[in-house]
Amino acid sequence: MSKQVEFSPAEKAIRSILKTYRKTVWAPFIAAIKEYELISAGDKIGVCMSGGKDSAILGVLMKQLQAHSDVPFDVEYIVMDPGYSAENRRRLEENAALLELPVRIFETNIFGVTAKTDKSPCYLCARMRRGHLYSYAKELGCNKIALGHHFSDVIETTLMGMLWGSQIQGMLPKLHSTNFEGMDLIRPLYKVHEDAIINWAHYNDLHFLACACKLTEAAAVDEEKSKRRETKSLIRELKKTNPCIEKNIFNSIHRANVDTLVSYKLHGEMHSFLEDFDSE
Repeated sequence: MSKQVEFSPAEKAIRSILKTYRKTVWAPFIAAIKEYELISAGDKIGVCMSGGKDSAILGVLMKQLQAHSDVPFDVEYIVMDPGYSAENRRRLEENAALLELPVRIFETNIFGVTAKTDKSPCYLCARMRRGHLYSYAKELGCNKIALGHHFSDVIETTLMGMLWGSQIQGMLPKLHSTNFEGMDLIRPLYKVHEDAIINWAHYNDLHFLACACKLTEAAAVDEEKSKRRETKSLIRELKKTNPCIEKNIFNSIHRANVDTLVSYKLHGEMHSFLEDFDSE
């Protein structure tokens, strides 16, 4: 009688990605890496780990890719503690150990700073986080940082820009840093749906931090009313009558017809359709 093989939580997590969730996680992850040319030989990538489900699966995917890719690259698993509670810090460290991700943790006081502002604390927090992550990654010799933004983030951001920001604006799969020369930001989960990530976490009985922001925890009602939550709900409703709605929104930022736009911004400069109207 053959003995059943016991897998560690980390082994189970990656096996489930390569088997159960191969079509919904691994395949779109690899597709984004290739299509958007996110990784090049010799890269050193700082994978930014926030303690949430998205960055956790990104860490597992990048570890697997590094081990088996034909393109040689290095990885640093970076965790910035912006002032987490002791419980959240412990959960983050336990999950990193469970998934066998050798994280580097560095401290900041971002929560303390943002708690003192009345204007857009979430926006300020995001900007400060990004700056600290770039800076620390550069200290480690990285030329790229990888964030856990996924397909659902992309389409929600696109729709939010139109409905509440009065602009057509996407979320690029990679971009150059404007403040840290030689550093790029990449989004390897660009084609992975959030539902697939949630299903993977549940399958492996993994429990991650949600936001862990002290301001959010103190204002749960406001969070429920956030524009992103409204947008998620809207997309779910639209999907009931149009199953292709998510794919259509995603494809729209790959097929923008600039000839039909009244005005547009290119490299920070506004242009009007009138500029070339009489030359046609």
